[in-house]
Amino acid sequence: MNDSNLPCPCGLPSSYGQCCGLIHQHFAATGKLTAADAEALMRSRYSAYVLDLLDYLLATWHPSSRPSTLTPNEPGLKWLGLQVKKHVRQDAEHALVEFVARSKLGARAYRMSEISRFERVDGAWLYLDGEIG
Repeated sequence: MNDSNLPCPCGLPSSYGQCCGLIHQHFAATGKLTAADAEALMRSRYSAYVLDLLDYLLATWHPSSRPSTLTPNEPGLKWLGLQVKKHVRQDAEHALVEFVARSKLGARAYRMSEISRFERVDGAWLYLDGEIG
């Protein structure tokens, strides 16, 4: 993101530079994942989708379910917002995040609803998989 003072794509009332940008920049500089919990990782992943940060997305995917590659956003895709409906910490290493992400491509609007599973591995939260609703 060219201007870290712009609102964060994840929807929290912070600038990108003070929100998901901190997590993305730390990863870019060190290769380490620092999301404090599964919800923070979910929000940082949504922002990474918005910004086409494919390396970050792959790094935050659990090794057991990680795809070998990701493709960039289709030209003209506009991400419209993220709504986190629920964050449930199941135990010290597992959590669920229910969310809705909205986007638009051309004249068509899309809505993706998912209950995502996260697992903490070696201290870092990772996206395991999700059930699309």
